[in-house]
Amino acid sequence: MIRVVYLSSIKYHLYMNKATYQQMQTLIDFIVERKLYDLSLDEVADCSGMSPAHIQKLFTQWVGVSPKQFSRYLSLQYAKALLEEGKTLEQTALNTGLSGTGRLHDLFVDIVAMTPGEYKQQGSGLGIAYSFFDTLFGPCLIANTNKGVCAILFDENQEALVEDLYARYPKGVIHDEVTDAQQQVASYLQGLDTHAKIKLHLQGSNFQLQVWEALLSIPEGAIASYGSIAHSLGQPKISRAVGKAVGENPIGYIIPCHRVLKATGEISGYRWGVSRKRMMLGYEAVRRHERDV
Repeated sequence: MIRVVYLSSIKYHLYMNKATYQQMQTLIDFIVERKLYDLSLDEVADCSGMSPAHIQKLFTQWVGVSPKQFSRYLSLQYAKALLEEGKTLEQTALNTGLSGTGRLHDLFVDIVAMTPGEYKQQGSGLGIAYSFFDTLFGPCLIANTNKGVCAILFDENQEALVEDLYARYPKGVIHDEVTDAQQQVASYLQGLDTHAKIKLHLQGSNFQLQVWEALLSIPEGAIASYGSIAHSLGQPKISRAVGKAVGENPIGYIIPCHRVLKATGEISGYRWGVSRKRMMLGYEAVRRHERDV
């Protein structure tokens, strides 16, 4: 009897999951087709037959962000595509459903920490020097502007590292040159200057910058979970968004994304390889033990 009830329960939940998936598909398709930043929750509710409160809860559980946030990110991507096509700021604001260039400006600054004009330039004219170095954690590319270090990228494939840098600054003036700033970072990553004060030049959304700042608060030799970082930001339900921001960190090791693990303690998901992550954690554990002895 218990077995029959159990199987019936499974069928019921499978049915509910399928129904929920179909509801979510309808909601997401509606938002994608509209491409409007000023989309209201009531408008989304009208197309689904669900209450705004239920939509807010269900959408956040499935997608990781609210319908409003999803719409904003979608509008941002649409605006980026228009600017890359050569549209003016006025045309982009109009086609994205914004009331004017002021709203377009606010959308870009809030999410990607740059103005629409700066995005359109995509680093145009920004001088970036880079070079390759051997470190305790393998070969890496170190790049800097006149404001500070903008990239520390690990990989054995130098061409892949350069492609990564160009993808970040497609219109930057990028050249191969060894600088004092790079050598300072290399010395730190070789364990020769462990007290170096390194100036960074970061580009990211406000949320990314908040997450990266939270990473800097994790002590050497310690670890944190995505959930604990979300809690530290006052938003305990955004672990998935935190994980995405951690994975987009452009300053390897210095901004210690390697110190973030799953809640289970599993070491996984490092953009520069799990083996490198283990190496970094092991190195720091030894250093911390030596200090404590």
